[in-house]
Amino acid sequence: MESARDGYRPCVGVVLFDGRGRVFAGRRIDTAPPAWQFPQGGIDRGESAREAGLRELAEEIGTDRAEIIAELPGWLRYDLPPHLAARLWGGRYRGQAQKWLLARFAGVDGDIDLAATADPEFDAWRWMDLGEAARQVVPFKRPVYARLVAAFAPRIAEETGRSPR
Repeated sequence: MESARDGYRPCVGVVLFDGRGRVFAGRRIDTAPPAWQFPQGGIDRGESAREAGLRELAEEIGTDRAEIIAELPGWLRYDLPPHLAARLWGGRYRGQAQKWLLARFAGVDGDIDLAATADPEFDAWRWMDLGEAARQVVPFKRPVYARLVAAFAPRIAEETGRSPR
């Protein structure tokens, strides 16, 4: 697992796609203007990225009904803007180092419940094209999302027979 000693919080992210090749995006509660993102969160000690990914799905969107089909090699990093780095996670991290997973949704839309946790991160969700999701994320995460589009769009197209935009 990526070490936090270099100032980056070890994290997992999940690009969850449906049978039509669209990806899940949640609208963050704490951003203005509104920004959308994929489920993501910290990796607990002793937890694999895949275990963390399914746990984060359950915590953030209320279901872990997903099959992980790919893992992006290596870690992607982003730096938080200074005003966020100073207040998030007690100021211990300058950003996140993320292990990204691609997962096929194995449920139905009714399985998704953003209120499943006492501390929700999203106030709305929708399926969207992968490229659209990359444009809707906060600016400091856009380079990571551009890498996700390049890496996962071909696999989503292969899995669904549809070309994600």
